[in-house]
Amino acid sequence: MKFAFSLKNKLKIAFLLFCIMCCSLLIRFLEDKSVEKINESFISMYNDRLVPATDLYFIAENLYHKNSIIQNSLGFYGSSIHPSVGNIQLAKHNRKIDSVISKYELTVLVKQEKQYLNDLKTSLAHQQFQESKILNLVIHDVLEGRRLYETSGKNTSTRALKTLSALIKMQSKVGDELIKDSEIFVSGTKIYSTLQVILAIAIGILIVGIVSASNAVKIQNEKFNLN
Repeated sequence: MKFAFSLKNKLKIAFLLFCIMCCSLLIRFLEDKSVEKINESFISMYNDRLVPATDLYFIAENLYHKNSIIQNSLGFYGSSIHPSVGNIQLAKHNRKIDSVISKYELTVLVKQEKQYLNDLKTSLAHQQFQESKILNLVIHDVLEGRRLYETSGKNTSTRALKTLSALIKMQSKVGDELIKDSEIFVSGTKIYSTLQVILAIAIGILIVGIVSASNAVKIQNEKFNLN
């Protein structure tokens, strides 16, 4: 009878230890997953947000230079360049912009970013068309070129910059979301660490209980033998 009771208790203890071991393994697995997610968030923050955001500002810089070329071709501010030279310079900046956009398209983009990017590409294409039209007019009639620039050229340039600004803001918004996700994962790892501490304490208490029970049985056996 004592043997059956002892065996039953041992089986309970073994099952409890097995459950604790499974919980420890599960917590360890979840913790590794959280660390992996945090790492992915930081990599994405750098590769898909920080670097592309820098590239987008580079587009803004090229748009500024393009506007200066148009103004110089029109003879504004007392400086002037030949339209053919202006076309060459514009083509150079357009290639730089196209290169940045092609690189940007390879990054991970959310749905809204894709929409803003398509809008930007449309605005840039329309701006390039207007720029080419203005410079072709300047060759024959500077005043007509200036009129076209004042009526529609400025608007297309402003629209392109606004679309670019919206895309940059969207980049910042998605970056904030990534930071929030990382904070959630960090909180998860803290919870998992706390659970591991609790399990360690539970194992310690269980071991103390087993040792105390063993000592009590040993003392009882010694008393029984003495009797």
